[in-house]
Amino acid sequence: MNQERLLRHYAALMSAVPQSVWVLSADGVVTLLAGSGMRERLWHPDSGASWMDAVHPKDRDWFRRAWRRTAEERSPLDTIVRVRLKDAPDRFRHIKIIAVPVLDEEGDTEWVGTASDAEDHWRIRMREKLLARMAAVPAAHDLSEAFLTTAAAVVPELADAVAVFHVRGEPGGAASLTSTEGVGLAPGLPSLYPLDRDILWGATPRQVIESQEARLLTFPPGEPPEDGLSKVSVRWLRRAGATSVALLPVVVDGRAVALATTTTCRGNPPPDEADLNLLQDVFQQMSGPLRRTMELQRIRDRALALQQSFLSPPSAVDGVSITALYHPADSAAEVGGDWYDAVRLSADSLALSIGDIAGHDLEAAAAMGRVNSLLRGLAYDSGPTASPAATLSRLDRIVQALDGPSMVTAVHAVIRRVAPHIWRVTLSNAGHPPPLLIPRDAPPRYLHDLTAPDPPLCVTDGLPRTDLHTVIREGDTLVFYTDGLVEAPGTDIGDNLRRLREHTEALVRARVPLATLIRRLLPPAQNRRDDIAVIALEARAGQ
Repeated sequence: MNQERLLRHYAALMSAVPQSVWVLSADGVVTLLAGSGMRERLWHPDSGASWMDAVHPKDRDWFRRAWRRTAEERSPLDTIVRVRLKDAPDRFRHIKIIAVPVLDEEGDTEWVGTASDAEDHWRIRMREKLLARMAAVPAAHDLSEAFLTTAAAVVPELADAVAVFHVRGEPGGAASLTSTEGVGLAPGLPSLYPLDRDILWGATPRQVIESQEARLLTFPPGEPPEDGLSKVSVRWLRRAGATSVALLPVVVDGRAVALATTTTCRGNPPPDEADLNLLQDVFQQMSGPLRRTMELQRIRDRALALQQSFLSPPSAVDGVSITALYHPADSAAEVGGDWYDAVRLSADSLALSIGDIAGHDLEAAAAMGRVNSLLRGLAYDSGPTASPAATLSRLDRIVQALDGPSMVTAVHAVIRRVAPHIWRVTLSNAGHPPPLLIPRDAPPRYLHDLTAPDPPLCVTDGLPRTDLHTVIREGDTLVFYTDGLVEAPGTDIGDNLRRLREHTEALVRARVPLATLIRRLLPPAQNRRDDIAVIALEARAGQ
């Protein structure tokens, strides 16, 4: 009688606490003993089904290993796992499982344990963990660090695949997606196609960007809709057995500046509303790095506009063809002080200059404009018979007197026609890479390979400077360039100069036009760490 009374008291107590007590028999049958908490909410298998079917597909492997380990060690199990809900078999909830192995009358192991709702606890901890990761992301010039950190944070716990795209375009105008390095894939998924502006780009992403509202597309495994996404993304979603695509805009100052896409794959259930809200919160944390990057980009754009305003088209002189280009550094934060210039001194002469101001910012671009303008005026005032060395010395004194930049490298040359097909070149080199001469009938070579250049400008007072002389004939080409073409961290400048000369020789043998040749001299985009200016002069027959 006392035992029956105790059991009634125990049952009454368990009905008042937010947890359920269960028993798992040795043959895998689950019995819910008591408890009002999760008893009526959890799905449990019918006859012949495995109790592991109640566990979320992503949790089954590690939960099975943990269960096996505790069985072997005869130790308690205390963990949180996602379990299928009874009233919505495609939905799951985080449940705290505590289980203890015991021996039944026949000596077989059975389990007694409790199940309690841990959804709110898990989401609070997950939110704190993910937001802490994002808070540690610094301002990244190219955003790749922020995007990669975010992708790593949500894969595979909240999604199987993540890709983040930068949205370009002004408010009210047409928007376009540009690829980023913000990609994360769960193990075993097929590789994403090369990220270009077409992937996951269609009517649906456009609507998400314009409305600034998240959108979740759910569908049977491997059967994505074809009328809202691009063809390349649909093909990948089919191969991955995807079940959903979430499109999440990242809004900064009232404008969608990034689009995050997450997918669930291989038959895994789509995120629920709480998952989607958590994903939105995590991705919105990128707004800080994005805002800082946009500010840096605006500064860079202003510096580029200032710099381009000083790079005027070269003056036309009969008998020579001049081609020039300027390519800014690919880093979103840097603009250098490189410049080129060509000014006509008379009908048969011109001054040609190229230079580089120390620094990579708006101040360097402004200093470049001042130095370039001074040199242009000095060259024109000095005339076609002036010594380039004397002109650079005058420039050096003026710039230092006006508290100019800390260092300037430059080549200044005066080119004069001395016969119908012959031009005399006099130049002075202030710490700059040597010009490259491409003779019409000989291999390319650097001017004055054995002569060290004079020191740069603005390093000391009263340095003597020297003039160097050469002659170019009809069909010859002279190329001036800045150090971004031949310098890179961790490389040898001598080896780089040799490679530039050999590359130029191959292009000349291929009879590449001059404008195409100097474009092809640029290093690959991923290797450009500095801005580059190039100006080339080709001697032609006089009129």
